[in-house]
Amino acid sequence: MLDTSEAQPFTAINRAYNATFKPGRLTLGLVAPIEAHGNTPVPTMDRHIERIQLADTLGFAAVWLRDVPFNVPSFGDAGQIYDPFVYLGALSMATQNIALGVASIVLPLRHPAHVAKAAASADALSGGRLLLGVASGDRPEEYPAMGMTFPDRGARFRDSVAYMRSLAAPYPSLENSHGTLTGGMDMLPKPTGPRLPLLITGGSQQNPDWVAQNGDGWMTYPRDAPSQSRVVADYRARIAKVGGMDKPVMQSLYVDVLDDPDAAPRPIHLGFQSGTTFLRSYLREIEALGINHVALNLRFNSADIETTLKRLADDLLPDFAE
Repeated sequence: MLDTSEAQPFTAINRAYNATFKPGRLTLGLVAPIEAHGNTPVPTMDRHIERIQLADTLGFAAVWLRDVPFNVPSFGDAGQIYDPFVYLGALSMATQNIALGVASIVLPLRHPAHVAKAAASADALSGGRLLLGVASGDRPEEYPAMGMTFPDRGARFRDSVAYMRSLAAPYPSLENSHGTLTGGMDMLPKPTGPRLPLLITGGSQQNPDWVAQNGDGWMTYPRDAPSQSRVVADYRARIAKVGGMDKPVMQSLYVDVLDDPDAAPRPIHLGFQSGTTFLRSYLREIEALGINHVALNLRFNSADIETTLKRLADDLLPDFAE
């Protein structure tokens, strides 16, 4: 683990952000649906609420939804089927402590006023438990279905972030491609904190300096340790260059957790199959590299899901709890 004695604190934003992201520490979350559905793109959503409630009770830091408007067969993943904001509302009533994240809302496919309204509502209804990942999108087929063009999604993404940021202030004024806010009306509710916690996914068609400066954190993908170390260090160097406060970095990870805790690792799609001993050592390694949160995806898990959740909680959460 990193020496946290001199770690620069992250800005306090809301209950979820403050609990999930700690300098020099790593917490564990789960990707919804918490279900093993292998190569089948559409999950069954079997016991989906109950499993998130179990994750909440066991002490996982966050659960992550995805924004998948259409089931695009060539992509092979329909997400959790339900609209993320509707699902956030349901989960805000069904859970108590777990952070409710979206990884990530595809901003160019939604008007930012609708995103800001829905996100602030979910944040307020859940008692400050929203974490809002945002992305430019990577499924070209969805854009013409909504009357949008794919190549210019980066510019619309930037304007969406600016529009949403402005709505945290009372009676905002702003003019960009999404519309004109004259200062004569307000958007309610406001987020529970000073703003919505925006976590930018990957590059989102932006300059790396823009990503580092304009998000409240960064979502990236699993890499080998040397590569991950370089990209995390580069992200934080870009923040430091402009004198900004440090920001968290999180990543996803597919895992197949075997019954034998000492089982050796074997690669799978964007992750590995192993026992909890190797998984613990991997998490400690990336914690030392500066990763602050890992969202575990059990899509390819071979063991019973409830059993796996309890195994992860017993074997790993004592080392990686909030």
